[in-house]
Amino acid sequence: NFDNFKGTVTTKLALKFLILTFVRSGELRGARWEEFDFEKNEWRIPAERMKMKEQHIVPLSKQALDVLELAKKYSFNDGKEGLVFPSVSDVSKEMSDNTLSKAFRDQGYRGKATPHGMRATASTILNENGFKPDVIERQLAHCERNKVRASYNHVQYLQERREMMNWWGNFIEKLEGK
Repeated sequence: NFDNFKGTVTTKLALKFLILTFVRSGELRGARWEEFDFEKNEWRIPAERMKMKEQHIVPLSKQALDVLELAKKYSFNDGKEGLVFPSVSDVSKEMSDNTLSKAFRDQGYRGKATPHGMRATASTILNENGFKPDVIERQLAHCERNKVRASYNHVQYLQERREMMNWWGNFIEKLEGK
């Protein structure tokens, strides 16, 4: 819960979006408005910004879309182009990775949680709640390590991932007491 958060609104929204999407912090910090398809409720992260150099589709829950709507209000271009979560000192640059880490520390999570650790937290909770491991791993943009299986399995599990991300958004909302 970020009710008592002392940082900027943009940082608060970035943290919430990170929790709702559990992407890598670099993917979040580089997010551009042009990557979002609001008709399909998807974020398409280009291959060049992904660790494994493959485009990654992130289905967006209602809660994630709500964060983006708020972020548009603080955007210098009405959410049409440019960075979604820019640096406060220079809106043409990405927010610093340290900004997110510091925000976690300032919220009292020093030594307990990190931005990247949200990925493991989400994976653990989703596995505990019966979501298929392959679906979770695909949402984390993890590649199949078994080369034979990887050469045959190109499934995106998009419908299952949509359902999972909607469940996750509702789960986070309940944790916030909403």
